[in-house]
Amino acid sequence: MLSLSLGPLALSVPHLVLLLALGAALLVARCCAPVEGKRQADSSLFWLFVLAVVVARLGFVALYLEQYRATPWQAIDLRDGGFIPWLGIVVALAAAGVRGWRRPLERRALRWGLATGLAIWLAGGGLLLWQRDGSRLPQQPLTDTQGVPASLERYRGQPLVVNLWASWCPPCRREMPALVAAQAQRPDIRFVYINQRESPATAASFLGAAGVSPDDVLYDGGASLAKQVGAMALPTTLFYDRDGRLLGSHLGELSPASLAHALEVFGR
Repeated sequence: MLSLSLGPLALSVPHLVLLLALGAALLVARCCAPVEGKRQADSSLFWLFVLAVVVARLGFVALYLEQYRATPWQAIDLRDGGFIPWLGIVVALAAAGVRGWRRPLERRALRWGLATGLAIWLAGGGLLLWQRDGSRLPQQPLTDTQGVPASLERYRGQPLVVNLWASWCPPCRREMPALVAAQAQRPDIRFVYINQRESPATAASFLGAAGVSPDDVLYDGGASLAKQVGAMALPTTLFYDRDGRLLGSHLGELSPASLAHALEVFGR
């Protein structure tokens, strides 16, 4: 399972784990705080979380500043998914230490709240890594532009980026130029675009305008491959190694920066 769909809202499983960790941290902090300090402990822990997210994001933007120069507004779009978690954690823990030193009533609540949140986040991340390591290249039958049966097995033996998309999906359309540009820059990696629930005739005009070669497009009329990998929303991008082992995934629109970061699993 890569993502969950809650009506119009789609959440990746890692984001869900993060929210569960935050909720548990707030609950534990409230339970551990003295009566007169419960509200302050909740507030402090929430703002420490916000601080961690902002710092982790700023660190990522600084690291990939070159990719943001052409589209600087994407730097503030948290849906981009680019973060440096350890940087945010270090800064938040340092801030928590200062906060606890200045406000003794909050020390116990902050200590146990942060410990609980980090434990759940790390445990959830470990389970997701274990699940990912057991994931292999999907075997679902697909068709090519000519309607001939095909499958992703034909690409085994080379690093592979699989993009699940549809022409009616605005984020899919917006991210396509970044994928096409990365494909031109990384000829060592094969990019495959799997259209969901559309016919070649429907997608042809968009693909031509986007500069995508028909040879790189497959069609999944029943969205069976998306169901197999647990992708509940579009766009979803999957990254496989030469042996068909899943190395990573991304829910939502990829910016040039977040795509460059994701491609590092293949080496530079």
